[in-house]
Amino acid sequence: MHPGGMTSLTGIHVPLITPFTAEGTVATEALAGLAHKAADAGAVGLVALGTTAEVATLDHTERAMVIDVCASVSRERGLRLTVGAGGSDTRASAQALQDLTQWPDIDSALIPVPMFSRPGEAGVLAHFTHLATHSPLPLIVYHIPYRTGQQLSGATLRAIGELPGIAAVKYSNGAIDTETIALLGDLPADFAVLAGDDSFVSPLLALGASGGILASAHLATESFVDLVTAWRDGEAGRARELGARLARLSATLFAEPNPTVIKGVLHATGEIPTADVRLPLLPASQDSVDQALKALAEAGV
Repeated sequence: MHPGGMTSLTGIHVPLITPFTAEGTVATEALAGLAHKAADAGAVGLVALGTTAEVATLDHTERAMVIDVCASVSRERGLRLTVGAGGSDTRASAQALQDLTQWPDIDSALIPVPMFSRPGEAGVLAHFTHLATHSPLPLIVYHIPYRTGQQLSGATLRAIGELPGIAAVKYSNGAIDTETIALLGDLPADFAVLAGDDSFVSPLLALGASGGILASAHLATESFVDLVTAWRDGEAGRARELGARLARLSATLFAEPNPTVIKGVLHATGEIPTADVRLPLLPASQDSVDQALKALAEAGV
């Protein structure tokens, strides 16, 4: 397990898809291959069982299988491993965090803001206060209001970030607004902001984000890693140009519901055995896959 704090969070984390075989089972060898590819390209971490993994469609055995594969590669390659857990029930979320202790290679848990119930900002703060108090792992808050229906102010995210045991926020706000500026302008100590909206990673890095958890980084991983380095080293011109190219690529990868286009591209490039997704998702259209492949080529990566 890596020590907590921002140092081991800085950089690109790849939230891995769950590849499926033609028979519909988890393609564990392909999953391990994607994890090794991320390590080879300079990613600092893997995220298992996130939204991109189609986690809602995986049963208990399959989820354990995915964690086993990711834990093995993370241990071998020295990557930080974050695992998605929890939901809208605080008590069940606390139990889910305890259940992760059977994998000592897990470094942190990605916990979404409670969805559907919309408990208000005070309720969200109480939720994470309870979880942080009882969690055996550092927590990364997953702020994604267009999925959860719950918007959070910069002040509330800052209050959550000040809690002991809260390491970061995956920031998928859907925009860069005044609350974004307020948050990044006054971060708590040892609290990282990781970009979660792929198209916004470059401006968020410019504003002080530490890195990103980016589905697009399945592809052009080295370029996303280079983008973090460019902003960190003050190479603003190079970072802006690279960020613009990667944003165009990300736009094509999200032209249909995630991760359908990414799976289509990975299948087309021979990295996974099928482009299959599970209902209610439908496979991406061939046109969307072709547009993404074209953008990948034009990105020069």
